[in-house]
Amino acid sequence: MALIITDECINCDVCEPVCPNEAIFMGEEIYQIHPDLCTECVGHFEQPQCALFCPVDCIPKDEHHPESPQELQQKYQMLMQQKNSSNL
Repeated sequence: MALIITDECINCDVCEPVCPNEAIFMGEEIYQIHPDLCTECVGHFEQPQCALFCPVDCIPKDEHHPESPQELQQKYQMLMQQKNSSNL
């Protein structure tokens, strides 16, 4: 499932640059995660980098976007295909 950034976010800017899918962006008040781009770092790392580096532990799984490990892997593969196609 995708991750979500909660209201406890302190806008420290640590999460955004470590996201390999560029799923994290600045919202109106705090950072947000685009669920269509979040793979929980499947295909890139063993664990989600944003949650790993977050100093206030405010990045849990988003219960509104449930996905199995297989679905996350498929999303990763689709995102990589799109990225490779745009680099041609």
